This record gives sequence, C-alpha cells and structure tokens, in this order.
Amino acid sequence: MRKTVIATLLLGSISLLGAGDFDAQAKKDLKALKEYMEKKFASRKDAGTYFPYTPKEELDKNYKWGLKGEDFLLGSYAFNKNGKEQYDEVNEMPPYEDNVDAGKELYENTKFKNGKSFKDCFPDPAIAGEYPKFVKGKGVVTLTVAINECLVSNKEKPWNMEKGKLADLEAYFASVSKEKGKKVHIVIDSKEAAEAYEHGKKIYYTQRGYLKLSCANCHIQGAGKRVRNEYLSPLYGQVAHFPVYRLAWEDLGTLERRIKGCEKNQGETTHKLDSKWMRDLIYFLTYMSNGLHVAGPDIRK
Repeated sequence: MRKTVIATLLLGSISLLGAGDFDAQAKKDLKALKEYMEKKFASRKDAGTYFPYTPKEELDKNYKWGLKGEDFLLGSYAFNKNGKEQYDEVNEMPPYEDNVDAGKELYENTKFKNGKSFKDCFPDPAIAGEYPKFVKGKGVVTLTVAINECLVSNKEKPWNMEKGKLADLEAYFASVSKEKGKKVHIVIDSKEAAEAYEHGKKIYYTQRGYLKLSCANCHIQGAGKRVRNEYLSPLYGQVAHFPVYRLAWEDLGTLERRIKGCEKNQGETTHKLDSKWMRDLIYFLTYMSNGLHVAGPDIRK
C-alpha cells in the first residue's frame, strides 16, 4: 500500500513538471479532495459506505449531513452536532480575544531597538491567507518563519514558534484577514515550488512512527470517524482556522505546534519547527484549503 501511494505521488510529480502549469497537479489534488469530502458527508443513506463501523444510532442522532465547501472550515464541528453545541457555547466568549488584542499591540505599537516595527516587514496585516510562500533561494516560508525572519533582520531575538508572542501576532493577522473576507491563496508558480508541494504531499501520505500511520489515515480515510471520544477532522479546510486556542492546551498555539503534537501521537520523532520537512508539509496542507475563507483564530479541543 505504501509503495503504491509513493509511486502515485511520483507519477503525479512527473506529469506536473512536464506540463508547464506548475500547480496543475495541486489543483487536481484539491478538486479530488473537495469532491471526496463532500461525497463522504453528503447523505445519511450513504453512511454505511464511509462509516461501516459507526453505530446506526450515532449516525442518526449526532451527524450532520449535506456538507459543502465552507462548512468544512469548522473541522469536526461541521458534522458533529454535540461538539458543535459545545463549540458555540465556548465561542460566546472566545478565549483567544486577549491574544488577538496582544497581537494587535505587537503590530501597531511595539518598536524594535532600531526604531522599526512589524509594520515595516508586513505593511498590510491581512496576510494570513497568503502564507506559506515559496521564495526562491529560501524555499517555503511559513508565516511563523517570516515573523522570526523579521525579528532577526532587525537584530531582535527570534520567538518561540509554538506559542506566546508569535501565536498572538498570527492571531491578529488571522483576525484582520477574516474581517476583510480574505481567502486562502497559496501560489505554486515555479518548478521548485511544485517540488516543495510534492514533497509535502509525500510526507502527508507516508506512514511513519511505531504506529505506522500517515496523516491521511486519520484526516482523509478516517475523517469523520470517532476515536474514543474524539472525531477526526477532514483535511479539507483543516488549517484555515489557525492559530487555535486548544482547550487541551488552555492556550493559543501555532500550526507547527499542532503538527508536532500529531507527530508525537504517531509515535514519531518530531521535526524542527522551521525544518524543510515542516515547511513543505505546511505548504501542502495549506494548499488543500485554497479558495476557502480565512477562519482563524478559532477554538479546538
């Protein structure tokens, strides 16, 4: 199975790089993913095909059907009725509001020692949907990496890439992007960018760790299924709401922090948060939300 998946990815890469349209394969991947997820959650009558081991009573009472497009921005709350009720209750007083305010203060009123600020690096704060970007000579640059690059270029120390000030600033960027109706718009416009995307896709579909699981096992094949008391969220739309305030963390965290946690759950040695491995994976993940509105920051369990 693993060899078949990798062979398919490599064939996709060959056809992509020979076509001249650098995001041709990525567009096909996104279209196929969207169609699969919408079909999976289309109707209760087809549930037996996609959820053969889920109790009938649970499918009848706790699943919402007929999901389309932007519905998937809610992750598992899109189909999990009980979870959605709890989500709505918590969102009456969002626990991340103070983080957004702190991020706004960092952006608008905090000066570096040289007199410059984040405004010099990011003149428009409505940029959450534009990252990650592929930059020639650097490779994939996530928003997390870009923020630390801004700090270092201004002789400041880089921040923790999982939480704290960096997550606060990302929350502000996401909030402004959401208010302005910005969409996720990830660009693949070169052979090198296409190769980075394909590398991220290969990572996503490759089984790893002592549990021999891939990301796809949980978030494509397993999307919508319950593991103990938790429902697995679909890949489509999955990262458009970051950064997130996780109730398990009691804190706001970046996408890199969440991926690190997933690696641990897979029984895998974690990768550095600014590694090529991490950046290319996030490039693929975010492209799989292309065209959807920025929905962060948000809450997850």
